Amino acid sequence: MSPDPSLRKKTIALVGLMGVGKSSIGRRLAAALDLPFHDADDEIERAAGRSVSDIFAERGEAEFRDGERKVIARLLDEPPHVLATGGGAFVHPQTRALIKQKAISVWLKADIDVLLRRVARKDNRPLLRGRDPRPVLEALARERLPAYAEADVSVETGETPHQAAVEAVLRALKSHVDGDLPE
Repeated sequence: MSPDPSLRKKTIALVGLMGVGKSSIGRRLAAALDLPFHDADDEIERAAGRSVSDIFAERGEAEFRDGERKVIARLLDEPPHVLATGGGAFVHPQTRALIKQKAISVWLKADIDVLLRRVARKDNRPLLRGRDPRPVLEALARERLPAYAEADVSVETGETPHQAAVEAVLRALKSHVDGDLPE
C-alpha cells in the first residue's frame, strides 16, 4: 500500500519527553510515509562536531537550546520529512512557533513508568546524568506538558510495539489532515 499523499505535504515533527520513542517511531513513520527521517540531536551533533552530552557539559543547556533552534529552523526549510526533536525543543517558544508554522507537530505520550524503563537502557541523556531519573522525569513532565499540549496531534504510545504506535500516529495524522481540508 502506498503512503497517503496528504500526509507527505508537510514535515511531521515528533515532540515529547525523552524515552517516548521519537527517534525509533520516527524512523518507522518515515519509512511508512516514504519520507526522509532526521533526528535533531544527530543533526546538532554533526553541526557541532561533538555529542549532545559534551555540548551540555561544555556549553550548558542554554547554548545547546540555541544551537538546537538553529538546526531545527534549517531542517524545517527542507522538503517534507519526519523530524524527531529533542525533548526540550518544543518547549522553547521560538522553536515551537517555527514548528507550528512549518510542520505538523505530533506529541508522543507515555506515562512516567514506561519512560523510566526506556531511559534506563541508555546512559546518554545529559539531563539524567548522575541523577535519580524519576524525579527528573516528573519535573520535566510538569514543566513541559503545557508546551507539548500545543501540538497539533497527540498520540499515546504507552507499552505498544513501535509498529502499533506508528499506525496510531498515521491514523491521528490522517484525521488531523482531513479535518484541515476545506469543506
